[in-house]
Amino acid sequence: MRYTAPSWLPGGNLQTIYPYLFKPRNSIHYRRERWELEDGDFIDIDWLDGPISAPLVVLFHGLEGGSKSHYVLSIMSTIQKKNWRGAVIHFRGCSGLPNRLARAYHAGDSDEINWMLHRIFWESKLLDSEIPLYTIGVSLGGNALLKWLGEQAKKAGQIVTAAAAISVPLDLAAAGAALDTGFNQFYTRHFLSTLTYKALEKLDRFPGLLDARAIAACKTLYEFDNLVTAPLHGFRNTEEYWEQSSSKPWLKYIQVPTLVINARNDPFMPASALPAQEEVSPMVTLVFPEEGGHAGFIQPPFPGKLAWLPNKIISFLQSAGS
Repeated sequence: MRYTAPSWLPGGNLQTIYPYLFKPRNSIHYRRERWELEDGDFIDIDWLDGPISAPLVVLFHGLEGGSKSHYVLSIMSTIQKKNWRGAVIHFRGCSGLPNRLARAYHAGDSDEINWMLHRIFWESKLLDSEIPLYTIGVSLGGNALLKWLGEQAKKAGQIVTAAAAISVPLDLAAAGAALDTGFNQFYTRHFLSTLTYKALEKLDRFPGLLDARAIAACKTLYEFDNLVTAPLHGFRNTEEYWEQSSSKPWLKYIQVPTLVINARNDPFMPASALPAQEEVSPMVTLVFPEEGGHAGFIQPPFPGKLAWLPNKIISFLQSAGS
């Protein structure tokens, strides 16, 4: 199942932008559940219900994403057609309402992933069951998921049957540098518009926590992470945050079947920073198409379909779980 980009949609940038303009029809009817956390915060989960005996797929979205992101809708639509169950777990502050605490979420938050997957596993009563639990992470969510898989090694297999990670910024320093150059600054401005708004909103509730004037003026993700992400989550600066949160060094420790898909023309992740097969565990399958952009992978005919990516993922998960 090889991905081939349509001739009318060249370039990683266009393939990344295009799905945002032509989202799949939202025929997914989620059931929302709120989890209250021990630290006083909350997260929201959007459930795609199905037969209790069906496989369960847990999805972690990308930066400022959610259950209505184009890639989530295409994956959940495929899961729905298979009569499987799905759960989209929103990171703190990403479900449409501000979270309660000063902290938010970040690319290396594997502790949060660990807690979320364990709760899903126990509440879904999967212990001593042969029902598989699959998990998918996209972009930032994929990075946090891969880091968790590497950290947990064999223990991850007690919870999940197989995993897939899509368009992942495996090397956060390389991704950050790429996003701060050329046309890619378009994406930086897009992310900063919501990230900055959320950070300034927090300052209304936590006066003096951060430098509001500097945050309002920042123009790169490096600056934002230095001013907001790093200090709110216990890192000294951007360099420490990016170094300690990158998932690439953890790929060699993964012990459950894991699919990693990154297009070589992904504007968020330079092809030169992608790992070679000898740098990852034998349990990791690397798929690096020449085209596809960032979570794009559009297929003809016009106006395009988002079928290749979910079909590739579900095929891998089903094969790994059989």
